Amino acid sequence: MKKLILVTSPPACGKTFVTRKLAKAMPNCVYLDKDTLIVLSKQIFVVANQEYNRSSDFFEENIRDYEYDAIMEVAYEALEYNDTVFINAPFTREVRQPEYMENLRQQLLKRGAELVVVWVKCDVEVCRQRMIQRDSDRDTWKLEHWDEYVKKLDFSIPQGIKNLFEFDNSSDNSFKESLKNAVDYFNNL
Repeated sequence: MKKLILVTSPPACGKTFVTRKLAKAMPNCVYLDKDTLIVLSKQIFVVANQEYNRSSDFFEENIRDYEYDAIMEVAYEALEYNDTVFINAPFTREVRQPEYMENLRQQLLKRGAELVVVWVKCDVEVCRQRMIQRDSDRDTWKLEHWDEYVKKLDFSIPQGIKNLFEFDNSSDNSFKESLKNAVDYFNNL
């Protein structure tokens, strides 16, 4: 059966690094990254004469959900041509909404695919350090308002999700072990 592998976690837990390594370890797959859409989102801020702040009410009301809708449409299309599609995107709210997850599962079943969720686990302080190191303008507000920002995040492992793989990205050793175990997990589904 085809697989949509959704790699998710709060920002800076290492989703991009993990997803790229997983995709390279799996033969013949498609890799999609929601961050690719940021160039369009930035233009929406410009056109609307809004400060570039991906944690703002403006972003929440006018951009966020549309980015997710767009990456899902691209993923559905990719599943027409490939059996394994990875999406690298936070989906932090969605993975905690049973109705959303069930709808996604049903949409995938219609396409002959199953949903696999990879939750990237990482220490909060490690995430902060990674955010500093990546030095991206999308993180400026987050770092300047770290305490306020991090209070909004839930680093706990989502519950009630079928085919959930916990990927520990807290250290090099845990990463290596998780990578091997994840590939085995995907191949045995």
